[in-house]
Amino acid sequence: MKLLFAPASPYSSKVRMAARHLGIELEEIRVNTAENPPELLDANPLGKIPTLVTDDGTTIFDSRAIMHHLHRIGDKRLYPKKDEKRTEAEVLEALADGISDCLLAIVYEKRFRPPELVSQDAIDRQWAKVNRSLDYLDKNLPKVGKKLHGGHFALAATLGYLMLRFPGDWENGRAALTEWPARFAKAFEPYPALRPKA
Repeated sequence: MKLLFAPASPYSSKVRMAARHLGIELEEIRVNTAENPPELLDANPLGKIPTLVTDDGTTIFDSRAIMHHLHRIGDKRLYPKKDEKRTEAEVLEALADGISDCLLAIVYEKRFRPPELVSQDAIDRQWAKVNRSLDYLDKNLPKVGKKLHGGHFALAATLGYLMLRFPGDWENGRAALTEWPARFAKAFEPYPALRPKA
């Protein structure tokens, strides 16, 4: 299977970590979405990453659909069997992905708009969502045990993206959340290599 990805993408990071955890080998193909590479557009009309191309040519996107596919084909499971626990994992994943959505909106607002057209109001609205979510997570952090699930990988990827793009902007007053990546790395040793990177 091929995974079209970008190393800075938190969604790509989540999928790469989950595949490694499950022992699923992926041929990782780095793409730049800004260049609209034909290989990506042919696989995903949205031109977004990550996009998975299976051995039979089936394409799967977005990251959550890929995670559920990996769950079905892996030797281990990525989501708990019990409905209540699975819902907890899926909600954590949705929250982490939602934070990443907000962070990317901020990055894109600054990167792709002329300075005079950058909307500070839009950035502030996104930061308000991020701050509420990070405060919630700091008080409701998931335990990291022997059984990792999709929510763990999503949170690890999001925190990795914060460390990459927003160092010093999110940690203050959130000691538990700031310490969580180090605890996660003890349970999942490849984390430093697979978290979002420039």
